[in-house]
Amino acid sequence: MATISENPKLVTVFGGSGFVGRYVILALTRRGYRVRVACRNPNKAVHVLTLGNMGQVHAVQANVRYRWSVDRAVEGADHVINLVGILHESGRQRFRTVHSEGALAVADAARAAGAGLTQASAIGADLESPSAYARTRAEGEKAALETVKGAVVIRSSIVFGPEDSFFNRFANMARFSPFLPLIGGGHTKFQPVYVGDVAEVYARSVDGTLKPGATYELGGPQVLTFRQCMEEMLEIIDRRRMLVTVPWPLARLIGSVAGILPNPPLTLDQVRQLERDNIVSDDAKARGLTLEGLGIARHSIHAILPTYLWTYRPTGQFTLPQA
Repeated sequence: MATISENPKLVTVFGGSGFVGRYVILALTRRGYRVRVACRNPNKAVHVLTLGNMGQVHAVQANVRYRWSVDRAVEGADHVINLVGILHESGRQRFRTVHSEGALAVADAARAAGAGLTQASAIGADLESPSAYARTRAEGEKAALETVKGAVVIRSSIVFGPEDSFFNRFANMARFSPFLPLIGGGHTKFQPVYVGDVAEVYARSVDGTLKPGATYELGGPQVLTFRQCMEEMLEIIDRRRMLVTVPWPLARLIGSVAGILPNPPLTLDQVRQLERDNIVSDDAKARGLTLEGLGIARHSIHAILPTYLWTYRPTGQFTLPQA
């Protein structure tokens, strides 16, 4: 465990009970910071309370849709990290409410408390994007940078790790389905980035070693098409499945219909996102606003995926390679 200094910084992490959040908290506690996890249901954040020394991590109830709860969660904090985000809309969880208005509420609260701010976003965030997800992510970035002087924005490509919702989702699908869908032929490019590498950047933002007011773009060492991601995953789980192309028009139709389901497998907005590559920009590379620019050794999917996808092999970790 980390050695706690006499007066360690207090960091409030919104969305800290989620996939990326648990790794961010671990990176923070290892540096000796105190962490306040702000989430909608603290009872579901029990798993992060053991990521530090006794009392180093505690959870509070907060919802970015309710400003009073945001102010309460930020009170007394030295730094605020906003990881809150949704992949599809449902009920009162709307893209604009969470990504845009929620980000503004967190930024306002951080400014009032005199705290630093790190805002999570995603590669592809664009105020002019046809995707509501990408547009509102960009609006959240704008709110953070304009509200808190020296705020830092962190954009990530697809994040992978033991609890991810990308490789796990398709690996689980491969257990039962004889084929896997390739939206638009699977030509969209991704730059999968390991969650531990992402967490290190967030921790450095609290350390104060990142450039104030900068937007960082995080991607792993490999640029892969959607098809290549599926092929890599299938090789690791030792299964052979047909990869079936779903043309863009059909994908949009499926997304429009499936989008009304409580937990849709695909939405129209996600199809729109897939129409653009999801890789680190040349501008970010030139300015050193990347993992490589920060001197962080990037973990490849070859090194990490086998450590958790083995559970989807026909006989688990004891599966022998097929001839």
